[in-house]
Amino acid sequence: MERRDPFVQKLARSDKYHHRKPRRLVRLFKFMLGAGLLGLCAAGILLLYLYQADLPLADSDRNSLLIDSKGDTIAVFSDGGRNRENVDLEQISPWLIKSTLATEDRQFYKHFGFDLKGMTRAVLVNLKEMGKVQGASTLTQQLARNLYLSHERTWSRKMKEAIYTAQLEMKYSKADILRMYLNEIYYGHGAYGIEAAAKMYFGKHAKDLSLAESAMLAGVPKGPTYYSPLNHMKNAKDRQRTVLSALVDTGDITQAEADQAYNEMLKFQSPKQRPPVDKAPYFRDYVKNIVIGDLGFDEAMLEHGGLNIYTTLDPDAQKAAEAAVSSELASTPELEAALISIDPRNGHIRALVGGANYTESQYNHVFAKTRQPGSSFKPIMYLTALASGKMTGASKFSSQPTLFHYDDNRKTYSPKNFGDKYLGEIDMRQAIAASDNIYAVNTILTVGAEKVIEMGRKMGITSPMQPVPSLALGTSPISPFEMATAFAVISNQGRNVKAVAVLKITDEKGHVLYEAEPEKSEQIVPPAAAYVLTRLMESVFETGGTGNRVSNEIKRPVAGKTGTTSTDAWLVGFTPELSTAVWVGYDKGKTLGTTESRKAAPIFAKYTEQALEKVPPKIFPIPDDVVSVYIDPETGKLATADCPEKKLEVFVRGTEPTQFCEEHGKGKAEPVPVPVKDEKESHSWWSDLKRWWMD
Repeated sequence: MERRDPFVQKLARSDKYHHRKPRRLVRLFKFMLGAGLLGLCAAGILLLYLYQADLPLADSDRNSLLIDSKGDTIAVFSDGGRNRENVDLEQISPWLIKSTLATEDRQFYKHFGFDLKGMTRAVLVNLKEMGKVQGASTLTQQLARNLYLSHERTWSRKMKEAIYTAQLEMKYSKADILRMYLNEIYYGHGAYGIEAAAKMYFGKHAKDLSLAESAMLAGVPKGPTYYSPLNHMKNAKDRQRTVLSALVDTGDITQAEADQAYNEMLKFQSPKQRPPVDKAPYFRDYVKNIVIGDLGFDEAMLEHGGLNIYTTLDPDAQKAAEAAVSSELASTPELEAALISIDPRNGHIRALVGGANYTESQYNHVFAKTRQPGSSFKPIMYLTALASGKMTGASKFSSQPTLFHYDDNRKTYSPKNFGDKYLGEIDMRQAIAASDNIYAVNTILTVGAEKVIEMGRKMGITSPMQPVPSLALGTSPISPFEMATAFAVISNQGRNVKAVAVLKITDEKGHVLYEAEPEKSEQIVPPAAAYVLTRLMESVFETGGTGNRVSNEIKRPVAGKTGTTSTDAWLVGFTPELSTAVWVGYDKGKTLGTTESRKAAPIFAKYTEQALEKVPPKIFPIPDDVVSVYIDPETGKLATADCPEKKLEVFVRGTEPTQFCEEHGKGKAEPVPVPVKDEKESHSWWSDLKRWWMD
């Protein structure tokens, strides 16, 4: 057998190898080509899918909406209490746009959502510094994160961010993305979007921002708390310099312009001037408590469930309330106020202002049960007296310094009138108008403090009340909310009414999740008694009444009662359409001066007129069991032709005087046939109308 040379064998094997190698390269090339084509197909399919697939509902779009009685959105429920106003790019200062792009994303118009060079540079810097010191998120990436994702640092979140970024770039133009970004980004202090931020910081529209203001605001989103000029001015100025330097680098401004802008003295709004987070922030908080606490909705559902919450709030009345409070408190630092207004016919809350400025304090004084109502409580007691039949508007007591004995003569009480002014023999109308304390204590001892408390409970007062003579003077703390509810009973002809704020709640598809049932009211006092008290309370705004100083501001029938303590000032009153309680005072229990103690009445007057500007004046409906007779003011008996003074007074039928006055003549007693106008009294067209109506 022939033996082959080893060298020859090696050459043979090598020859076979070289013949086999091209075939392997061909197969490898075909594989790589196929994989590449497959990858391109997959990428194409993925891009097509992403283009056709819907983006998720933005987080801000899932927030529940608070809707007023006219169907307009007045607030957004979110965990941040978002203050947001969307504007177009044309309504934003070019300086703000340039500042944002120069600082956050200079390649915005060149990249497709991802800045690869920036990402590479950031990775190198981070590796050099052995930590994360630089990021490279584009505006589109930031927008995707803010709209659809949380800020947790996980791979799944980063993957979703990349997908949503690509979709945004596919579905929207660069102008749309920039507009959405500037309307979405957080600028601190509850302001989302540049329009809200411009108003909050500078009190102007975004389109009116200067270069210096734009550079200041463009630097805030990097750290809304750390770079806020309201919190850390030095940090904010340092950041402003960085933004201005970026504008110099991009060629948008010169160094001289940058220096001038940096040295410009900016004028920021004071806290009292800043707009609230929402149009009715105290009302929004109140509704939130109702939806979660009373109706049982989950807080997460409220903030991110896309609910539509339809409420009773009247936007015109709310605007009037906020304007009235602001106008009277603007010149008095630290002075607080509360206003709650209810429609007495159905209990709908029409306006609610819980304080002087929501940005400074979120405490809602409307529900504060720590304030003494003072004399504004007296009508509840007088209604008890009139409804019991023990007293009428003509009942008399002597207004003079008196030592009262009570609790089976074991205790004494010696009240005083304001300014130590005593009027002698007076009737209930005079007592209400002048807010006489002696008459009030005589009344509560006549009808019984327990009966007054029982009446208060029926009228909606839930705060503790002590059955002592001083209750007549409003010494038991009661909230403005309770006072407005109670006075609504008087306006509603003696029927109680439960306050209502939420009418309906629907989900994002319009399915009704809750709907308020019509409230069942109860007749707790005869309509005639409520009407008689109403007529007596109208005297508060007439000559000699404690509310007379604002009578010229109110051009319609109105009844009410003032109340003043050393720390609290009140005016609680009503028309046929609104029952309103106004309180003014200091949170720290500071004593009210004369000027501060007179703030409640003008707030009430300005609000009432403005809120009802489009509503024709109406007289209070007169029930069947009301009679009107002329009486002699001195004796309280039926007036005759011989009486020098006659006063038209109203009574619950059966309680009117039956005896004629005999003090002014011994002739035959005859009732006066026609009204006699008392020139001493203050009159208005509706007063004359009421007299004509009752004749």
